[in-house]
Amino acid sequence: MKGIESNTPTPEGFRNLTLAGLGLRCEITEPVQLSNIEDWNLIVSKLESWGQIPETNKINSISTKEFNRGLVAKISTDIEWTAEFLPWSHDSQLSTISEANISVIIPYVGGYKWEGRDIIVFRKNQNDDNTFFEKLESSIKQNDIENTNKILFKCGSILGHYHSEVESILTTPYDHKRWNGRIESLEEKLRASFIWRGKFSKKTPCIISLRDIRFSDFQSGKIVINRPRLSDCLEVPNCDFPAIRDLSSLIHDLSRMIYRLNDRIDITSLRSSLIEGWKSTAPENWASKEAFYAYYGGLVIWEYEQCLLDVIEATANQSGPPEPAITTLAYVKSFQKKMFNNRTIAMLGWMGMFFGASSLINSIPSELMDLPIPLIFFTGGYGLLKYYQKLAPPPEFPLNKSFL
Repeated sequence: MKGIESNTPTPEGFRNLTLAGLGLRCEITEPVQLSNIEDWNLIVSKLESWGQIPETNKINSISTKEFNRGLVAKISTDIEWTAEFLPWSHDSQLSTISEANISVIIPYVGGYKWEGRDIIVFRKNQNDDNTFFEKLESSIKQNDIENTNKILFKCGSILGHYHSEVESILTTPYDHKRWNGRIESLEEKLRASFIWRGKFSKKTPCIISLRDIRFSDFQSGKIVINRPRLSDCLEVPNCDFPAIRDLSSLIHDLSRMIYRLNDRIDITSLRSSLIEGWKSTAPENWASKEAFYAYYGGLVIWEYEQCLLDVIEATANQSGPPEPAITTLAYVKSFQKKMFNNRTIAMLGWMGMFFGASSLINSIPSELMDLPIPLIFFTGGYGLLKYYQKLAPPPEFPLNKSFL
């Protein structure tokens, strides 16, 4: 992707770059220059601050380093600060979560906004505690199923706890049209040879979601909120998301770890532990069977979206086929075909219920001997519908195992 400067308005000391190529396009906002304290004073001069920020007159030194999610500056005053730039942020998501006082979150302590969007966020330097991640990697490598399941259950319960607390802050109705529109846009940009649309459940309302969460974000029994991933620039979120999408992000990160560390381990039991951990603390409706129901989309359609996001990032970076996303996507067509074939059973079930009701309406039984035929239709139709529901793959089954 090649970049050119655009004339889009920017804060003082920043520039906008439009990156385009390979059928993809995105815009990023970055400092023109940041090599000394004077540069820093310039770029923050027109920004709106929130929370705790370093006092500009007490800054002793600044150093910078580029990361895959944007520039990071180390700022020294009487304490050490880390300033993380948000080159493709389009909202105030991070400041909203940070200011919500959620007990299981390690938030940003402050930051700067411009025209309502987060552009710089701060952490006070502290010792990173990645024991969750390190222990999980170690147990997966050693094929220690029992310990791995315990760690995954704990991570799931922490995420569920976050969702329980965020439920009281803000929820809005599910947004299936925009969710399907987002998936459609990703498929078009990637020229996908398949399409997938979900009905989605009303028990999956929109929340203040974490959007992208990985096991490396778990520290000291809490979740360190992180900056948006590159895909949020290539496919800008135009909607809020449900809690189950956060879970799918973590489920997909588990797939990445298994692929990288030990692809011989049974991922089904590991997914089950993570899901059960989440269910143990998440709001009851959000963790219901209906919310996970695969024929409505459930967890699996959000895993599909996670795979598409991996592919679009790899395409932009020209970093080669991302695994296990590519392997997972190879099973989409067979998964959809099986679900479509299963609908025949549902159709027969509804036909049985219809014929049973029709026979009662057209010929109201006057004697007990007239009841068997309607009852047979009702019983057969009901049985087929229940059987159809049981055919839906459980959420702990990945796409490649859902119908084996």
